[in-house]
Amino acid sequence: MSFMKQRQALLPKDRGRGWATFLLALLVAGIMFAPSIIAGQGYFLFYGDFNVQQIPFYRMCHDAVREGRLGWSFGTDLGANFIGSYSFYLLGSPFFWLTIPFESDMVPYLMGPLLILKFACAALTAYLYLRRFTRTARAAQLGGLLYAFSSFSVYNIFFNHFHEPLIMFPLLLLSFEWLFTENRRGVFALCVALAAVVNYYFFFGMVVFLVLYWFFRRSSGAIEPKRGRFFSFLIEGVLGVLLSAFLLLPSVMAVAGNSRVSELQNGWSAILYGREQIYFQIFQSLFFPPDLPARPVFCPGIGVKWSSIAAWLPVVGMSGVLAYGIAKKGSWLKKILVACAIMAGIPVLNSLFSALNSAYYARWFYMPILLMVLATLQAMDDESIDWEKGWRVSALFTVLVALVVGLFPQKQGDELVFGLYEDAGSTDKTFLLRFIISCAIALLSLLICRGLVALKPRRKTMFRAALCGVCVISIAFGTVFLHDGQQHSSAMEGVMIDALIESKVTLPDSQDCWRIDVYDGEDNTGMFLGYDSINAFHSVVPPSIMDFYTFIGQKRDVASRPDTSVWPIRSLLSVKYLLNLKGTDRFVEDDGTPKMPGFSYINTSGGYYVYENQNYIPYGFSYDYYMTESECELLFEKEQRPAQMLKAMIVPDDCSSELTAGMTHYSQELFKGEVTLESMVERDDRPYEVNGHTDEKTLSKDAAHLAESSATLFKKTKNGFKAMVQRSKSNLVFFSIPYDEGWRCTVNGTEAPIVKANVGFMAVSVPAGSSEIVFTYKTPYLTTGCLVSLLGLALFLLYLPLAVLSCKRRERRRERKGLPAERYAEGEALLADWSKIYRQQENGAPNQEEPLHDEEDFTENEWPFDGPSDSQKQAQPPRYQSGFRVDFFDDPLDKPKDQQ
Repeated sequence: MSFMKQRQALLPKDRGRGWATFLLALLVAGIMFAPSIIAGQGYFLFYGDFNVQQIPFYRMCHDAVREGRLGWSFGTDLGANFIGSYSFYLLGSPFFWLTIPFESDMVPYLMGPLLILKFACAALTAYLYLRRFTRTARAAQLGGLLYAFSSFSVYNIFFNHFHEPLIMFPLLLLSFEWLFTENRRGVFALCVALAAVVNYYFFFGMVVFLVLYWFFRRSSGAIEPKRGRFFSFLIEGVLGVLLSAFLLLPSVMAVAGNSRVSELQNGWSAILYGREQIYFQIFQSLFFPPDLPARPVFCPGIGVKWSSIAAWLPVVGMSGVLAYGIAKKGSWLKKILVACAIMAGIPVLNSLFSALNSAYYARWFYMPILLMVLATLQAMDDESIDWEKGWRVSALFTVLVALVVGLFPQKQGDELVFGLYEDAGSTDKTFLLRFIISCAIALLSLLICRGLVALKPRRKTMFRAALCGVCVISIAFGTVFLHDGQQHSSAMEGVMIDALIESKVTLPDSQDCWRIDVYDGEDNTGMFLGYDSINAFHSVVPPSIMDFYTFIGQKRDVASRPDTSVWPIRSLLSVKYLLNLKGTDRFVEDDGTPKMPGFSYINTSGGYYVYENQNYIPYGFSYDYYMTESECELLFEKEQRPAQMLKAMIVPDDCSSELTAGMTHYSQELFKGEVTLESMVERDDRPYEVNGHTDEKTLSKDAAHLAESSATLFKKTKNGFKAMVQRSKSNLVFFSIPYDEGWRCTVNGTEAPIVKANVGFMAVSVPAGSSEIVFTYKTPYLTTGCLVSLLGLALFLLYLPLAVLSCKRRERRRERKGLPAERYAEGEALLADWSKIYRQQENGAPNQEEPLHDEEDFTENEWPFDGPSDSQKQAQPPRYQSGFRVDFFDDPLDKPKDQQ
């Protein structure tokens, strides 16, 4: 009989509360979000990343999927691999796919309800995992709520796509338990596949944590050291990865060249954090509700404001975890939590959960939080654990942190002020108020928790009271958190709703061969309005975009926001219109002069001042001159290079001379050293393309000359674009579309090589006369990934029946040899403990509430779960112990035949 069936037999009246947990979490989350949704006129609006990324991303991707545009996304930055750019954010999320049946205008309205649903799902999956280790379903229900409404979960409302991994993680651990303790085959592979599809970045961290989980569960004797189970664990893990390859492979390959991924920890920065406040913030986050992302109160100088440092559990805080840790000396649960604490404090170990990224992130804290919840439930239910002792330690730390941050002196200039929180001593009391509210919620939780400690002998009442307390505190701190975030948002009605979500900006001509620029506006304004834009706030874009901005001296980490100082690239990138939102910094100087040359005001639409670029160059133009990248780097500083890109095409050093045959090598005199750039500026007898002038007049002339050669037709297609050009001689045609290995090109029906031009874009050679150019994009590794997934599916379908037959054959061998049934030592210990409690209840032990069994359920001496009999113990000693066992063949059937 499996552990789950044995537990069911022991607890026939303790019915499951899975759906009740889901509905209760749905209600709590609904109440928490309701004020914000009402304030947003039906939209859930927060601030920062949520407003300007999650909402437009969902809507744009929703439209792309419905229209079948799954290859190249022209609306993402300068253009991007659709699958590679959005698999991190939403493509693997089942919640995103729930939006597809709805119309586009409904998608922003769905953001709030989907978040509410995510909280409920997180509570349900946590319940399912925790139920294996709790005596009553009521305890697991409390654990599900604690996990779903932990500070980590609430904090990361800011990052809408972080909740899917929170939902998947408990299922991954549950399937692991089923595999190792009950020999259920196949479920673990499916959970691995789903976790990898949901979010590849978080999946990497889950794999690391799963290895730790296996090690500590194995070393403590909690799971049996069976060779077959371990090999099944590896096989199903590989099968799960193969099944997910259709999305995992193209996603991973798309970010492989991203500079943010390639930066690794080294030197002292791999051992110690350079900012000491990080350590204090990690500690503080265990005892207090979370600070807002990018708006820290307790540690204003932390320097990693978006790192997701949050680990507080509503009401119970750290009291249960500390009590469990004090009482349990060799428990696997205590060991893994201690290991997580150590890893959180060492940068290089912490980075293991973030794909070895050098930036500090605590986005894996939800994993130890689930185990913190389990430790808390154990402390609440186990008579041998002194929960009050843990409460006292937790209260002491909470009060100390509050007093230090609230009263410790510091100098601001020549003035001595008291308090270490943000804006201490200032006349603006916003952060002081938030500090007081955070401390008040933490202290109120401590008081409620103290009452629960007193109720511990009456477990049923205690769990009911705890559930009520968690619901109330979660609603309270969650509502305050959302309200505080909205106070830092752009004006919800005037900007987010009127100027972005519902705005309709009408431009003079229909878009196909131009982009817009946005001056001092919200990030991703173009995406909101449905126009291609050079402004973007997006972390996953083609490496070629980053190469381009690095080459011209513009910072490009998570966003593209080119300065007005590099105004020539607006012409290079085919920017035709610029939008300037009313009420923001004006695009014109006091004397009415635009802040970038060549732009002139044409009208006002949708709350924006609209300016037109007189130096606009349509897509598909050709140059008379070229130079190589190394030559450009040698001759020109980064700030000079944008202007030079209007004079000559920059080609790779190894570019074939056949491809550049129709162009003149730019300023051969310069490369030969016969004249200097300065002397060329003084000589106006040279053709304007070659002279060194970079003033407005000259560059306008350069842009006009290039525009004359632009494509006579440019049209986007579902999987790329096509253009018609007319040339008097063979030449390279330039398109400011980011270079990517997924592009293929044909010229007049014949495949043509693509040149990486102007560092990050594409050009193709055309002959003299009229030419039709067709660019087709196919997501790199998508076909390969699909084939791998099909292979994985075939192997999985082959593996399942073979695994079942192997298990049956193993059982028959065990019966034939007279060996005892397979055992789950930890499960036996749990069942024995629970049986003891119910026997005490049956015998009327003091301070115990009514038993879950009726007295007639079992007659005297018929409790079947008091542990193994003496003969069983002699035949097979219990293995559930704290010491590390290295006997890999502990099961007799796993040993070689001569040793059985």
